[in-house]
Amino acid sequence: MKWRNRRRSSNLDDRRGQRMKSGAKLSIGGIIMALIAIFVFKQDPMQVVSGVLGGQSSSSTQQTNYQATAEEQEIYDFVSVVLSDTEDTWSALFKQSNSNYPEPILVIYRDRTPTACGTGQAASGPFYCPADKKIYLDLSFLGELQRMGASGDFAVAYVLAHEVGHHIQTVTGISSKVRQAQRQTNKVGQNALQVKMELQADCLAGVWANHTQKRTQFLESGDLEEALSAAEAVGDDTIMKRAGVPPRRENFTHGSAQERMDWFNRGANTGSFSSCDTFQGSI
Repeated sequence: MKWRNRRRSSNLDDRRGQRMKSGAKLSIGGIIMALIAIFVFKQDPMQVVSGVLGGQSSSSTQQTNYQATAEEQEIYDFVSVVLSDTEDTWSALFKQSNSNYPEPILVIYRDRTPTACGTGQAASGPFYCPADKKIYLDLSFLGELQRMGASGDFAVAYVLAHEVGHHIQTVTGISSKVRQAQRQTNKVGQNALQVKMELQADCLAGVWANHTQKRTQFLESGDLEEALSAAEAVGDDTIMKRAGVPPRRENFTHGSAQERMDWFNRGANTGSFSSCDTFQGSI
């Protein structure tokens, strides 16, 4: 991906020098339960941790003198360029519909950080909080992404573009419709709707790639393959198999590896928001 010497976003909140101290700690058993819930059954990490702690934790942040390595700083610079590309592309697409695109904030943190959705945990990976319209990313996750078999800069770009897709769903009202529909069904139905949410965010990441390529010619050979490898690595069935758990469709919350690759491809090939209707009238 061609990213050097390009505009960087100013919508970054760098919290890498902040350390969060909590008044409650997880027991060893609690940690194991939380990891199983997060990585095997893909439950909301903030809800998992809150449940294990029983809602009794108190926390504060402390500023430290943090010095990033040259490698980490390069990654920080890279994601700021990717974020700026999402801003430019989605601003142009919203303008076509006579709307203004409200740009999200990307919070870069280490270990834990407070959010409007609860305490952000590095173990949860990147996530979007609709309550404060911010994306949260611990850069250490990118090393985990490589260990999962998804390497390359465009794999990282796909992950960030996916979270921006959740922001698009929030500001367009799709998320609120999904949450309302989830309240009217059982756990299996809730998971099925969540899968459609995630697959649509994958498709929107593809739409972003399509229009950004037309605008900037930023893609290099192998970039789209890197995104597809990342989509495959974070498929529910892939994660469950890696954890030694037989994949069960009713426990999926993000979609299978094949589904995630297919929907990203659909968005990348069409460049059309309307092609990303994963719900097909179900909300």
